Amino acid sequence: MEHVTAQGVEVPAIGLGTWRMTGETCRRAVGEALELGYRHVDTAQMYGNERAVGAAIAAADVDREEVFLTTKLALSNRTAEGVVRSTRASLNRLRTEYVDLLLIHQPHPTVADAETLDAMGKLVDEGLVRHVGVSNFSVDRLQRAREASPAPILTNQVQYHPFWDQTELLDYCRIHDLVLTAYSPLAHGGAIDDDTLDAIGARYGKSGAQVALRWLIQQDGVVAIPKSTSREHLRANLAVFDFALTDREMDAIARPSLVRTAESFLRGRLPF
Repeated sequence: MEHVTAQGVEVPAIGLGTWRMTGETCRRAVGEALELGYRHVDTAQMYGNERAVGAAIAAADVDREEVFLTTKLALSNRTAEGVVRSTRASLNRLRTEYVDLLLIHQPHPTVADAETLDAMGKLVDEGLVRHVGVSNFSVDRLQRAREASPAPILTNQVQYHPFWDQTELLDYCRIHDLVLTAYSPLAHGGAIDDDTLDAIGARYGKSGAQVALRWLIQQDGVVAIPKSTSREHLRANLAVFDFALTDREMDAIARPSLVRTAESFLRGRLPF
């Protein structure tokens, strides 16, 4: 497993996203991922699966210190009291004494980021949280959050895939030594059966999905957290460290498209 390093912190370059995984399906997927070599697991309070994630990590033949574990604050838990109360509840569900990374899941319309970040910083001081970050923040809001946060912000977790441009944010993250964590890195399946990705993959004996993941992690400072419940796909998503794309291929893969991104967004929210 390769790592991305920012602010002296090493983050596994490929992690397991768990959005829309629940119960035994989630527990099994996380357990199999850890067995296959994943050392980065991403969950959230709003996913409703922290108990399953925690059970899988507790049962795995992997030391807790080896797993980079992320959870995120739900929209209803952004006040100072809500941050502390809900994070302690998350730790209980996750069966752990700390999380490696606690994120603000998305901007709140009324609670100031400064209040939330101040409480998160106190959790860092208590040793319940090792690092803090945000998710779905614009560059301007990320800058303001960094100025307000007593603890260094390690990452901004955002949607990023070949059809959605994040050049401005990535440039900002590189300048300020932050990680850009890419969720929905396969565009909710839109990177599968894509002619350009498939053609490039054929040169390396890789799938289009593997090419999309390689495109992401080959960019300095980018971590990807694809979701899968299939052992075959879990294994395939890790097999992206044994080839490298050319500059011309990297340029060809980046095809920003509002239409394709909207299609992937809707596809990701269908109940099937």
